[in-house]
Amino acid sequence: MLGRQAYEPVWQAMKAFTETRNEATVDELWFVEHDPVFTQGQAGKAEHVLKPGDIPVVQVDRGGQVTYHGPGQLVVYLLLDVKRSRKGPRAIVSGIEQAIINVLHTYGIESCARADAPGVYIQGAKIAALGLRFRKQRSYHGLSFNLDMDMEPFSRINPCGYEGLKVAQLADYVTAFNKQDVIDKLLRSLMDELGYDRIEITGQGLPRT
Repeated sequence: MLGRQAYEPVWQAMKAFTETRNEATVDELWFVEHDPVFTQGQAGKAEHVLKPGDIPVVQVDRGGQVTYHGPGQLVVYLLLDVKRSRKGPRAIVSGIEQAIINVLHTYGIESCARADAPGVYIQGAKIAALGLRFRKQRSYHGLSFNLDMDMEPFSRINPCGYEGLKVAQLADYVTAFNKQDVIDKLLRSLMDELGYDRIEITGQGLPRT
């Protein structure tokens, strides 16, 4: 867990990691919480950013449209060797979605993925967003999972490019939960769904698979 960090230094770090890794580099998962920021994907349309106000908008190199990151949201960056995993991009996205669905199920919450819009939904409300970049058969960027946060900034955008899309968070459905427990469950679920069987904790509590 990297704690709370500004967005851009972490983005630059994962790009550098991806560019300099080789066939022997161990895959890594970075768990982080960001200062308030809107990120706009490569194909993002400006009209989906309505009134950003004092929150910066950063153009990034992942897929998808605009989303919001802020305190109380768990972000996981998946730095994976796709060739070595023998899973294609679609299988990796589906595995990430299923991992989040599994975690929600442990809290008694039924959720689902949508074929037309990556992410995880509870009765039509989006609780987790996905946006990855695949470059030279390696992935970076990842997922954001809303836990207990100020949801107002989502009203300043069309989340993920969908006007009127409802956005949810875990605190809407669970009166009390432990954030570290959510992290532990999500890490284990990602390991299972993506086919990893060993983990090391290195650096600043950074999960390494």
